[in-house]
Amino acid sequence: MYLERPRTLKFWASALVVLPVFLQAPWVHFYPLSALLFTFVLLITGVFLRQVIAGRWTVVGSFVVGVAGSWLGGCLFWGWLRSYPILHLPVEAIALPCACIGLGTKWKIGSAFYLSSLLGTALTDLVMALSGVIQEWPRVVNAPINEAGLILSQAASRLWTPYSMILLTGTAFLIIFISDQMHRRGNINTNSGQAWLVASAALSTTLWVDGLFVLTTLFQPKLSGLI
Repeated sequence: MYLERPRTLKFWASALVVLPVFLQAPWVHFYPLSALLFTFVLLITGVFLRQVIAGRWTVVGSFVVGVAGSWLGGCLFWGWLRSYPILHLPVEAIALPCACIGLGTKWKIGSAFYLSSLLGTALTDLVMALSGVIQEWPRVVNAPINEAGLILSQAASRLWTPYSMILLTGTAFLIIFISDQMHRRGNINTNSGQAWLVASAALSTTLWVDGLFVLTTLFQPKLSGLI
């Protein structure tokens, strides 16, 4: 099947990490309730594909259920709790118990996607905390839209200190290393191998998304998804 090819699996895993930046962020900012309810559309669709249609659609169904877990955490935080950065990771981890259990079941691929995305989020938040950028988070999200861009750009400038650059570089290499180790375990002919490939692609894409975020905060803050 198309989705069972290695390149295709990695492409869609990456695409579904990037998707929230362009779709979920603006949607949940203006219409949080409808964005939250869309979680159930994703979940029902994934379960239907995996359980009812099955066959060649099992990979797709598992994938979609994993995306639903990430989507739920993102909607809850960015819709109602965005002023409290300390709650970001705990809220994003709302589906963590289910995902851990799912690793040992037929939902392995979706669980791997969710857990890898969550690991990327954890590393990103850690860097923001250690660099001091996270201290400006409440000011940015609560500021009037005509002022938020400037505040965000000023906060991002903290990332260009020697300490922050070393921190960013070290984290980037850590992500690349972990992603490579995941990829080496990948075997497209097994369910576990597919899960490792998906996890590798999702985590490595986090690096590109973070890079895109830094660039947009410096040059076009309103496109960052944080405002």
